[in-house]
Amino acid sequence: MKFDLDAFRIQPGKKPNLVKRPTCIEPVYRSKEEYRELLARHVTELSRLQQILYADNRYSLLLIFQAMDAAGKDSAIRHVMSGVNPQGCQVYSFKHPSPTELEHDFLWRSNCGLPERGRIGIFNRSYYEEVLIVRVHPEILERQNIPHDLTHNGKVWEHRYRSIVDHERHLHRNGTRIVKFFLHLSKEEQRKRFLERIDDPDKNWKFSTADIEERKFWDKYMDAYELCLQKTSTTDAPWYAVPADDKKNARLIVSRIVLDTLASLSLKYPESSPERRKELLDIRKRLENPENGK
Repeated sequence: MKFDLDAFRIQPGKKPNLVKRPTCIEPVYRSKEEYRELLARHVTELSRLQQILYADNRYSLLLIFQAMDAAGKDSAIRHVMSGVNPQGCQVYSFKHPSPTELEHDFLWRSNCGLPERGRIGIFNRSYYEEVLIVRVHPEILERQNIPHDLTHNGKVWEHRYRSIVDHERHLHRNGTRIVKFFLHLSKEEQRKRFLERIDDPDKNWKFSTADIEERKFWDKYMDAYELCLQKTSTTDAPWYAVPADDKKNARLIVSRIVLDTLASLSLKYPESSPERRKELLDIRKRLENPENGK
């Protein structure tokens, strides 16, 4: 299955028009059975590449998921990464900053969760909240104890975009490959999913009054996302705006992008030296002869 990645990738410096950008496209699967088959293939291949990534131990992969509520971040992560060895994958869900985290710069808490070499790290929300929800609700910025002259000089957002881009370039230079997904959900589809959460007792826990309150700021969030995608999508750390009204389609698109990213790294298993091969062959001889292998 082939994807035109340019259809989803946000080009550096180009501001996307999220109102005109589709939240639903023609499915890449023809039936539920085909969807399950395609996803299973992706998961199997991802598991294989993750094992090589772990053994190769030169690169790490950081996947960042951002979206409006009910866009399917959790389910995308759960389905796409279902076959990955837990030892080689780390998932972090970022909630409201703690008092300790607020005593540091806005990138500090995410640094603690960066993946080690050979591993895949997943950020369910991230430091990007600092130019999204904080921009929509600037009163949050007032509670971060940053010097007044740094937050009221008209440059705070540009400075944060620059800090993020510089941070991600630093990570890229040190072997961390970064892929960022914006799951692009329509307001109408969010409404339907909220109703499902209310009607299904098993999903009531996912819904809160705050979710409805945030819908009032939908247009402001779209403006914030457009600026964020424009300012922080780079060649080394691209943003992909994935249509998210169809969860199955979104999962297939996300998994294909992850697979293509890993495949581009030319990963390989470490080669054994002649000395190591000789040592292994000696051990093999001992194991083949139980008397000698006591």
